[in-house]
Amino acid sequence: MRKHFKDNISFFAENARWLTAGFLLTLFSSFGQTFFIGLAGNHLRAAYHLSGGEFGALYMLATLASASTLPFIGRTLDLMAGWKVVGFSMPVLAVACVLITVAPNVAVLGIALYLLRLFGQGMMTEIAFTEIGRWFVANRGRAMAIVVPGQPLGSALLPVVVVLIDQASGGWHMAWWLSAAVLMLVGLPLIATLMRVEREPRSADIGAREAQTARDWTRGEVVRDPMLYLLLVGLLAPPFIGTTIFFQQGYLISLRGYSALEFAAAFPVMSVATVLFGFVCGALIDRYGALRLLPYLLIPLGFASLAVALVTPVWGVYVFMLLLGVSFGFTGTLMGALWPEVYGLANLGGIRSIIVAAMVLSTAIGPGVSGVLIDRGVPLPTQMLGMAVWCAVASLCLTIASRRILARRAREEGLAQPA
Repeated sequence: MRKHFKDNISFFAENARWLTAGFLLTLFSSFGQTFFIGLAGNHLRAAYHLSGGEFGALYMLATLASASTLPFIGRTLDLMAGWKVVGFSMPVLAVACVLITVAPNVAVLGIALYLLRLFGQGMMTEIAFTEIGRWFVANRGRAMAIVVPGQPLGSALLPVVVVLIDQASGGWHMAWWLSAAVLMLVGLPLIATLMRVEREPRSADIGAREAQTARDWTRGEVVRDPMLYLLLVGLLAPPFIGTTIFFQQGYLISLRGYSALEFAAAFPVMSVATVLFGFVCGALIDRYGALRLLPYLLIPLGFASLAVALVTPVWGVYVFMLLLGVSFGFTGTLMGALWPEVYGLANLGGIRSIIVAAMVLSTAIGPGVSGVLIDRGVPLPTQMLGMAVWCAVASLCLTIASRRILARRAREEGLAQPA
């Protein structure tokens, strides 16, 4: 254990520049995440006289639009240096933070939400995972485990900070203006400076590149690959299910008679579990590869869904939050390391943008579908039983995909060997 800890400290010290940049990118993605935008939800609904359903529909439309745009914007990571992509992505995100406070009508509010989702949740995550995936090979899992906790840290700290700013300033606008200022005055210069120096491959990376990286696929080949869609059956479950639970938390609190404080107190449990099991997953990836872990990815999420459905006492909240944290820790780390193993590195930015767009799409559909089902008399706990079944079926799909992709890569490597 002590040796492992020393190895991690040494690894971070040697690569602090690039790991810090990736961590900050996932942290600043918080400004486009549902939890952050939702903090202003009541204010926005009141300001624009929107019902809960109308605001939800506007948010879903903005998220769907961002998902459709992301594959085109994400392609820039294959055409220019990552720090240059940061150079236009973060200013647009800062503009969106200001625009949401001054939008004169609902149409402009929709544009602000679209930009927040596209350049916050979308591009910040896309840049971080794509660049880390290229910079690290032998220790890709360990690197992802260090970078991924940026977003859980944001979800743990920013809600409290926003509430305190609102109380001190007497209005919700100040938190968004300060967010824009932090993005431009701290985030942009710091991240761009850190990323301007490209990481040179280490000898271990060079040796591992052949073992853990597939041939370089084009985006056209990826879209036509049946394995992509088999993988997505499983990999879209965590964002869909997680967003659904968080979006409907008020409904669940009322249904079960929980207090808001009891529910909120479980979020740190999820955040800690996300970080800890992200490191566990990173170590497993570096030892076995991301593909070999796929069959086990959805087990914690399946049990979390069952806990939401079946455990009604308040302690059940802590159980499913713990299991969600385990799931998010594994999913976040593995999703960053998986795609180079499946599709190579040359077109990673464009390929990852397709995947991220699909995941953003799932976060838009989940709350909408669950809301419609609730309106039609299907309570959330019953829906969660169906999602547990989805996890079981999707685990089988991931098992099949893992075996077929590993076999395909073995055949390609065999053909590449000289006669």
